[in-house]
Amino acid sequence: MGRHALLSASSSRRWLNCTPSARLEQQFPEDGGSIYAEEGTAAHALAEHKLKRLLKKRSRRPVSVYDCDEMEDCMDEYVSFAMEQIEKAKQSCKDPVILIEQHLDFSRYVPEGFGTGDLVIVADGTLFIIDLKYGKGIAVEAEENPQMMLYALGALELFDAIYDIERVSLIIHQPRLESVSTWEITVDGLRKWAEEYLIPRAALANKGQGEFVCGSWCRFCKARNQCRVRAESFLELAKMEFCQPALLSDEEIAEVLKKADELAKWAADIYAYAQDEAITHGKHWNGFKLVEGRSNRKYSSDEEAAEAAKAAGYTDIYKQALIGITEMEKLMGKKKFVQILGKFVYKPQGKITLVPESDKRQPVETADAEADFKEE
Repeated sequence: MGRHALLSASSSRRWLNCTPSARLEQQFPEDGGSIYAEEGTAAHALAEHKLKRLLKKRSRRPVSVYDCDEMEDCMDEYVSFAMEQIEKAKQSCKDPVILIEQHLDFSRYVPEGFGTGDLVIVADGTLFIIDLKYGKGIAVEAEENPQMMLYALGALELFDAIYDIERVSLIIHQPRLESVSTWEITVDGLRKWAEEYLIPRAALANKGQGEFVCGSWCRFCKARNQCRVRAESFLELAKMEFCQPALLSDEEIAEVLKKADELAKWAADIYAYAQDEAITHGKHWNGFKLVEGRSNRKYSSDEEAAEAAKAAGYTDIYKQALIGITEMEKLMGKKKFVQILGKFVYKPQGKITLVPESDKRQPVETADAEADFKEE
């Protein structure tokens, strides 16, 4: 499309929770984009090509510097999953509408709002919105996901007058994490969310009004390093004067646990910002200086070093190790890997860890946790 939406679907979780952030970000220059974003774009282009070819549509294979076996395998997995969803739709609908990388306009609800749906399937009574995520950091959940809900609203603008759509199925496929998240909502429920929550919040965000609210959505905000509200929320912990944990109340410890992870990320963001300012703009920070970091010795040429060592009579100069399970599975393919090495692979019990209740993993019994902790 070439233009950037102020209230984009991809950043909707942030501007819906922190309405002034969208306008605040405009004060900061456009960044060049990260290699992760570029890699994700390349993955989507490859997935689009593969899916179109399977659907007998014309497509030229994209070429990217990020092309690799992992991306090839992951996109094959995504396309296979997408084809399964298409076949399921055909079971209840003779001729479902299938759209790939479809422009979706939801400006009826969000000023100048638009986005791109990776795969949209319109079947009898059900609208399917399928989104590919190539990231491998955190599994993204479909439940009440505002980006997906905005895509659904945009798709309804196209098809609701033509088809009798009663429900929407939102599906996020993240092949690198082997994660598939699905959530269903009625069209009435989606429209109620739009009328009661989305429209008023989007209006505030478009005007740059409302209250600043910090949270996990701050991670990709351009203003995160200089946001005073975010800083104040973390500096509240300083009021505890770094007491020993045993001297804090249960409520105080719970509050620290809620903020600890974000606090660590905030501190890392501040450090990265300060270092960049010092290196690229000559900024001096009181009490700090730039130095050359420690480095490890390296051979200028592995081949020449090996030849010289051999010429001097040294032969035991190489190490050999079995490649990792993931690499071995890619080498053999999943089916052959299970046949040949399946009996030699096991998954040990994970280390007992304290996490928020929102974590999807099943809780362990206190007695079992105590026993495991004592065994370490």
